[in-house]
Amino acid sequence: MLTYRIVIVDDHPLFRGALRQALSATLENSEIVEAGSMDELTARLADGLEVDLILLDLTMPGVQGLSGLVFLRGQHPEIPVMVVSANDDPVTIRRCMDCGASGFVPKSQPVDDIRGAVRSVLDGDVWTPPGVDLSSSGDTETSALLSRLSSLTPQQIRVLMMLGEGLLNKQIAYKLGVSEATIKAHVSAILQKLGVDSRTQAVIAVNKIDGTSWQKAVE
Repeated sequence: MLTYRIVIVDDHPLFRGALRQALSATLENSEIVEAGSMDELTARLADGLEVDLILLDLTMPGVQGLSGLVFLRGQHPEIPVMVVSANDDPVTIRRCMDCGASGFVPKSQPVDDIRGAVRSVLDGDVWTPPGVDLSSSGDTETSALLSRLSSLTPQQIRVLMMLGEGLLNKQIAYKLGVSEATIKAHVSAILQKLGVDSRTQAVIAVNKIDGTSWQKAVE
């Protein structure tokens, strides 16, 4: 009898394999699924894969920073998402939690701590690294930007992620299987919701939130 199904989303096969082995050793009768990109995860979820927990890296092909987390929370609010990242900065952790993460575990944590963190979230609790002060609030500008980012629809988040990759409207339209006019409408809505005037400014604005190095979007 299957107890849990967990998806590890990370573009490093060695880390995925090590984490899968670590979790399999402690979570009996559970299925650990691997995905190397956000697109692969999205395709599996679209095919009806039922998941109890997603373990998400913040930076990989198809996703940069908090955009992937916001996308998953908007598209699949019923699935808990735990961030597993090499970044252990308290500001990043707090922003992930503000965006709806059920937990945040740095990759530098001992294996036993990672196992305990996963079990805690599966039990319905919220887990963050002990000793990390998350009580202080972020700056007003960032908090407002997070709120605006959360107002984007899942499809708009996907378009924004692709803008961060430097893709043109026609390239985004092809990848999403929609018309270029539809993408133009999405881009206009994104700019309006984020309160910016250009594609580049939209990417820079998101950069301010998560500190990742998005490519400069073409005008």
